[in-house]
Amino acid sequence: MTFEHDVLVWFSKSFGLFYLLGLSLIVVVYAYWPSNKKVFDEAAQAIIHDEDKPYGDRPWR
Repeated sequence: MTFEHDVLVWFSKSFGLFYLLGLSLIVVVYAYWPSNKKVFDEAAQAIIHDEDKPYGDRPWR
């Protein structure tokens, strides 16, 4: 059984398309899953509640 170049190109493009569509769908479902809301909200607020302060009297190195 021989495959021509056009058939292999069509198959690889089709497989890649469906692979990326499926992966995108999985990522969107994971991001909007209701039980993940708390984790994402905590991550979004973590940078705001960070208490970084300057070094004070120490010289800059």
